Amino acid sequence: MKPDLDQWLPDPAVRITHRRQSSADPDRLWEAARSVKLTDTSRLGLLVRWRIPGTDAAVAFDDLFRNPPFVVLEEHETALVSGIVGRIWTLRRDYPELATPEEFLEWSAHGTAQVAFANWVDPIDGGGATLTSETRVQPIGTQGRIGVSAVRPVIRAFHNLVGSDGIEAAVRIAERR
Repeated sequence: MKPDLDQWLPDPAVRITHRRQSSADPDRLWEAARSVKLTDTSRLGLLVRWRIPGTDAAVAFDDLFRNPPFVVLEEHETALVSGIVGRIWTLRRDYPELATPEEFLEWSAHGTAQVAFANWVDPIDGGGATLTSETRVQPIGTQGRIGVSAVRPVIRAFHNLVGSDGIEAAVRIAERR
């Protein structure tokens, strides 16, 4: 079930989507996706730890997206949407903690950005499933736009790791079970 990302960030400045098909059924693929740890991915895990200092290398992405500095925005049987706010372009852990989805929606601090991370599984007619990951970024104010512009080269250089490292790890785990 695809989550409604437009309710969180309807007009993002950055939108990136990756997906992979699997022969695994939707529940098995979702279970596998939830089990992928940063250590199961090569460069993606290192990148996450670089961008969010202090993150444990052994944490599963599912746990990462459910705990501060992230806030769960929406969850379904085979879908999770999480959000983070702050100055995402700094190397400091400059991410204010949000307690509720409403705080994410109401976030309006100039010089920051809102980021929504969505992961979900859709069944494929005839068997199998597709795992999709979509990230949306919305800068707030002029300084926010400048900051997001500064991080765009990092996004361009590394966004494919979501598919090649993260999603591929989930598909590999699901198809081994």
